[in-house]
Amino acid sequence: MSRRILLVNGPNLNLLGTREPDIYGRETLADVEALAARTAAEFDMEVRPVQSNHEGVLIDAIHAAREDCHAIVINPGGLTHTSVVLRDALTGVALPIAEVHLSNVHAREPFRHRSYVSPIADFVIAGCGAQGYAFAVRRLATLLAG
Repeated sequence: MSRRILLVNGPNLNLLGTREPDIYGRETLADVEALAARTAAEFDMEVRPVQSNHEGVLIDAIHAAREDCHAIVINPGGLTHTSVVLRDALTGVALPIAEVHLSNVHAREPFRHRSYVSPIADFVIAGCGAQGYAFAVRRLATLLAG
């Protein structure tokens, strides 16, 4: 089995490409998922994408990743700043974690400066648009190889 990365996109990310494109870009969620999959394939890896507007669906997917995934790329969306249970799910699976944000959250509203995920992530990428997902997959491939 090739190595697999769980790609988690949280609430409202299904609206990528149409929701505030001046902040989040014009790429759709399908574009982001395809970019992550193409990048993973460069390293003989695959991506399992999941997006939901429901916290429990994301937590279930993270729990299931224990069985057959080797790392997680997550853009928690607004749950970044509110969800202790999402953080607990991520720590519970003990997999390498990349936190990704399309926009530079540190240049935005003060409430976006706090992340419950960042302290447990292996690294954080913010402000690189959709390309941040490719950066995350490449970095995780390096971590998994080493």
